[in-house]
Amino acid sequence: MDEKKPLSFIEKMKLKAQSQKSYGIDESFAFKEAKLDAENCPNCGAGRAKQDGLTHCGYCGHEFIAITLTDGLFLKKEDNSQH
Repeated sequence: MDEKKPLSFIEKMKLKAQSQKSYGIDESFAFKEAKLDAENCPNCGAGRAKQDGLTHCGYCGHEFIAITLTDGLFLKKEDNSQH
C-alpha cells in the first residue's frame, strides 16, 4: 500500500509556482518613494504637471520659458537672404 499516487494537475502547478524564482527585479533595483511633481502657473494659478521642456501654460498661454536659439557648435542659423 506504499504506492505513490501521481500528482494532480493542480498539485503540479502549485509545486511549480513555489519553486519559481522572481525575475525582473535584481539586487541593484532601488525602490523610490512615490511623489508628485507639480507646479502652479504664476499667471493664472492653474496646476500643471512639471515637465522638462514645457514652455507655455495650457490654460492661459503664459510663457514659462523664453527660448532664444543661437549658433551652436554644430548647428548654425541659416541665412535666408542668400537663397
